[in-house]
Amino acid sequence: MKIKQHSAGVVVIRKTDGGCRYLLLRAYHYWDFPKGLVQPGEEPLTAACREVEEETGLTQLEFCWGYEHYETPPYGRGKVAHYYLALAPKGKVSLPVSPELGRPEHHEFRWVTYQEGSQLLGSRLREVLDWARQISGCHEPRPKGRGL
Repeated sequence: MKIKQHSAGVVVIRKTDGGCRYLLLRAYHYWDFPKGLVQPGEEPLTAACREVEEETGLTQLEFCWGYEHYETPPYGRGKVAHYYLALAPKGKVSLPVSPELGRPEHHEFRWVTYQEGSQLLGSRLREVLDWARQISGCHEPRPKGRGL
């Protein structure tokens, strides 16, 4: 399959007392991480950060794990997505109005656990979630008071 489009996004993580949470966005019935098309002459990381800000309002991302990325196999009509991994320790998520659409690009956002994300995401994006979990070392804490 010939690659016709590149998109770039970020798996955004927030650490909480209950463990790591991953930011997912919903457009219609489809959940994804913040991402969008890489513009001509734009670096994928720059595009990924721009898309996070445009789609969520978050601007303070910390690339604690470096700039390694996960590249999806081609999908759709020859699209490949590059996902980076970043921590967003603070900042309120919003769904800003897209000037091109006249409405927000997404209908909903959620900070989800790994298990919740696994249930909401399709198989291609579950692979991205698995990669992010492995790189970040984020694992849910064991319930207190239960011995094994």
